[in-house]
Amino acid sequence: MARKPENDTAIVYSTEHGKMCPLCSLPFDTCACRQKAKAIKGDGIVRIALETKGRKGKGVTMITGIPLSTDDLKDFAKKLKQKCGSGGTLREGIIEIQGDHRDVMVEELTRQGYRVKCSGG
Repeated sequence: MARKPENDTAIVYSTEHGKMCPLCSLPFDTCACRQKAKAIKGDGIVRIALETKGRKGKGVTMITGIPLSTDDLKDFAKKLKQKCGSGGTLREGIIEIQGDHRDVMVEELTRQGYRVKCSGG
């Protein structure tokens, strides 16, 4: 992986090349840092759980184990949030959707061909 410049003044935009990578100072098109990440390896089972810890009692549907790269996972999370009509985020390969949408997610992910299990309570 490329290192950050020592003086911490990396070029982030160039009128000649456009957006520049802050780590290696190359254009985003040719940047080695931004290469597509590998798909997350797992046991082939997508797990869906409801979590309320640290959220003042509000439930969040957590979806783990989807074997997609980070960029593809972002797009997939967006589609799942739209299916639920709810907000959410992607953190460290885990899709978080606000509210209890376990039933909808099990149905949708099964329809798309994933092996799905509900974990937790």
